[in-house]
Amino acid sequence: MWRLFGYWMKLLLTSILVLGLGAGGFYLWSKSPTRDGAGQISARSTTAVVEPRSIKFAVTAAGDIGPADQVSVRPEVNGRIAELPVDIGDKVAKDALLCRLDDRDLQIEKQAREGDIDGAKLTLQKTERAFKRNKKLFEQNLISVEVFEDSKTEFELATNALSRAISALRMVEDRLLKTKILAPFDCTVLTRPVSTGQAVSGSAGFNSGTEIMSIANLSEMIILAHVNQADVIRLSSGQDVDVQVESVPGLKIKGKLDRIAPQAVIKNGIKGFAARVAIKDIDPRVRPGMTAILNIPVSSVDNVLAVPLSAVFTEPEGRYVYVQEGEGFIKRPVVVGLTDFFYAEVQEGLAEGDIVSLEQVADNRDNIRAQAAARRGLSALESPGTGSGATKQPAAGGERRNRRATTGT
Repeated sequence: MWRLFGYWMKLLLTSILVLGLGAGGFYLWSKSPTRDGAGQISARSTTAVVEPRSIKFAVTAAGDIGPADQVSVRPEVNGRIAELPVDIGDKVAKDALLCRLDDRDLQIEKQAREGDIDGAKLTLQKTERAFKRNKKLFEQNLISVEVFEDSKTEFELATNALSRAISALRMVEDRLLKTKILAPFDCTVLTRPVSTGQAVSGSAGFNSGTEIMSIANLSEMIILAHVNQADVIRLSSGQDVDVQVESVPGLKIKGKLDRIAPQAVIKNGIKGFAARVAIKDIDPRVRPGMTAILNIPVSSVDNVLAVPLSAVFTEPEGRYVYVQEGEGFIKRPVVVGLTDFFYAEVQEGLAEGDIVSLEQVADNRDNIRAQAAARRGLSALESPGTGSGATKQPAAGGERRNRRATTGT
């Protein structure tokens, strides 16, 4: 008996404890700051005040920084690298040696061509003497025409052979000059994928030759950007550009819009035009391949009446806003000027201090007309602007008609 009584007492105490914990949790939840914050967030502002503001419209775009002059260095002749005095990051002056190929085979060929020239000169001297002698004999009618013509032909062939030997020597000398690759301008070595002793092919060979290195003039940098087709009509060459480099926080440099492509291309699914921006002052921290954010000022106005863009609505007839009048709002047409991404200039239709709605609301004048119609004893369905298409009741039974208009039945 006592054991059963103790069991029921434990069960009752446990139930009371669970109910108490539940009530306390609900009380804390109802008073929590998160719940109050949510209520505050839901009660966001739906109106704005017309006030003077400066509006600046600018075209923004992203681009990649790169050198204005960049060259892929490739040899013009086949050979093996004998000397490679520069490496990645080295600064090289104009006409300094970048690479030299082994020229021993060409030196041997040059000596052979020089020997061919000496032999051709000796042959030419021999045929020239024979031709001059036969010419005198022919004038004295001591030899036949055939012998004279043969000597003349041999002399001309010897002259031609000497010219070919000289041309061959010049070709070898030209190939010897091409074994030395010099810097075309003051530059910095960006890449160097080869090493000394490696065999390379000339640019006239397979795959346009072997790339020995890539060089660039880092004292002149440009930005290649993709401008949306909706913004390109506002741009022109020579405009100043504000540049922000993502990799260097806080760094802002100046540039100038150099060129805009005449034909649109599609990049990342967006149709636009390629634009090139020349950087005026190069910061030493800026390197090729960094991403830059471009801001190109187009137009601006100062101290003009402005409203948030969300307060301006558009219809086929024009643009309008909802202006507060009394306890409601009325629809008012406006003339909009310059806009940016947040505010719009209002040239006509509003005054400083007016309160506009950021949401589309019912026109307060419709309510005023409805109340005036009710006071005149007309049906609310017959008030202008309702669009219900209701017709008037017959003239007879006026009392009943007024009662129906009042009750709305």
